[in-house]
Amino acid sequence: MSHDSALPVHDIVGIGFGPSNLALGIAIEERNRSAAPGDELDAVFLERQPRFGWHRGMLIDDATMQVSFLKDLVTMRQPASDFSFLAHLQAAGRLVDFINHKTIFPTRIEFHGYLEWVAGRLDHLAVYDARVEEVRPVLDGDGRIAALDVVAHHGDGATSVRRARNVVIALGLQPRIPSGAALGERVWHNSRLVPGVAGWSGAAPERCVVVGAGQSAAETAEYLHRSFPESEVHAVFARYGYSTSDDTSFANRIFDPEAVDSYYVASDEVKTMLRGYHGNTNYSVVDPDLIEELYRRVYREKIDGRQRLHMQNMTRVDEVRQDGDRVAVAVEHLPSGERRRIDADLLVYATGYRPASPDQLLGGLGEHTPDGGLAIGRDYRVATAEPSDCGIYVQGATERTHGISSTLLSNTAVRAGEILGSIASRVPARAAA
Repeated sequence: MSHDSALPVHDIVGIGFGPSNLALGIAIEERNRSAAPGDELDAVFLERQPRFGWHRGMLIDDATMQVSFLKDLVTMRQPASDFSFLAHLQAAGRLVDFINHKTIFPTRIEFHGYLEWVAGRLDHLAVYDARVEEVRPVLDGDGRIAALDVVAHHGDGATSVRRARNVVIALGLQPRIPSGAALGERVWHNSRLVPGVAGWSGAAPERCVVVGAGQSAAETAEYLHRSFPESEVHAVFARYGYSTSDDTSFANRIFDPEAVDSYYVASDEVKTMLRGYHGNTNYSVVDPDLIEELYRRVYREKIDGRQRLHMQNMTRVDEVRQDGDRVAVAVEHLPSGERRRIDADLLVYATGYRPASPDQLLGGLGEHTPDGGLAIGRDYRVATAEPSDCGIYVQGATERTHGISSTLLSNTAVRAGEILGSIASRVPARAAA
């Protein structure tokens, strides 16, 4: 479809301004610093949140990152950058203190502070409270896609259209809950854990149920047990026990930039094999120290004679009924088939996240592979169903094509550089045209 030719055209419109597009924003800012006058890239990022925030619901006070601070938004691409985590520490007056702390894993709250610091420095690139609804093609006289219109609805009720030569979609993750489950006042996903506990009104819950076996589930059980010192906490999971994450040095190389190259060219059979071998580096696994802490609490309560923390292992949730301020949770013990009911005041699904699909914005723009996924190049560019002079790039929703690190921080800096390199390589051709 054709549109108003009077609209200004941005080189890049980013959809989402979480860590992935923050890293791209840094790369753009650094490129523009050294660009010749008139050769700067014009970029804007649209973010649906009213202000920057990253997994705010799980900013537990003492929870630490599970990746090194060196895997920040820029260091693996440009170690001397003034947008690094170390530069943030220097600006905050904590560099020496952090070094003396002798850790490579900052707290999640501290790392969030770093991300906010970067977002503040890139505020001129961002438009907040802007929910993108669709990406429309702009066709030239030959039927080629000459530009892309990004349509957004704003918190004040206004609608805007921004025209772009390139769109970079980074929608982040969406909470995953079991099929048929319904969230409510007393049934949460763990993504609202911290504000939910802080805003709890009335008497403390007598009994809480946490569903899930991964890091977030273990953290949720620990946090509820600590936050409500008189409450029972029932952790429900199908495994015999929490499984430890594999963060050994050789296994961690699955997150290296070079691993993306190998994974991308591998056959579907090899991709499936690699995910099976190394899924325990990230999925449904728990930090060993946290497992030990939870076990210590269970054992201490056995000594004290008052059990508050209960591990309902080899168990699944069979039915949930919400009745006012109570939640009736029917669980089944898988080996015996025995069913029992837990009357709870709070149920938390700590059942993970899934990448938001860019298809919801692209409509029929993207070309699909036989298995139904978007056809995505090594440079993260989506193949389009129609001939195109524009670029549509995807960050995050590429695990099928680019490997396990796609939704993690590990390759964020390098990926941003690769995407910007792909975009910049096509700018001269555009300018000449």
